[in-house]
Amino acid sequence: MSFGLPSIIPKPTVPEQFNVKSGTNYDLPNPMISGLSAIRQSVGHAHPLETSEKNYQKNQERMDMILLRNTQGLHAPLRIAMELKATEKIGRLPFLPSSNVMQDVLRGKDQDIGFEDVFNTSEFREQMGQPHAIMENRIGIL
Repeated sequence: MSFGLPSIIPKPTVPEQFNVKSGTNYDLPNPMISGLSAIRQSVGHAHPLETSEKNYQKNQERMDMILLRNTQGLHAPLRIAMELKATEKIGRLPFLPSSNVMQDVLRGKDQDIGFEDVFNTSEFREQMGQPHAIMENRIGIL
């Protein structure tokens, strides 16, 4: 029963398709219409080393584990993998940030200073929630 009242579900007032003519920008998509992520996907890789650099840390860890297996045997990388898996299961309250010190020690990154150590530290983050509201949401009260 609608009782003749208008719908509260909003309906778009603009048409679904826009007739925008391309070709003025050397056949490049316009970022104002299609968005920046669409343009990034259509361009592809900017440099041949880009994919290698994205996976550098993972490749480095894999090579370290292979070297460790070749020098000390199969038990050494299995033990480190087990300890890394155990560090992922350490529980904290959801509103407390994790420093991941144990993972850094196991991976050998505890003595290195990188961009992630200087920038975006927990005291400078702009995302701070109310601890009581976060816990009530986690429990299911809210």
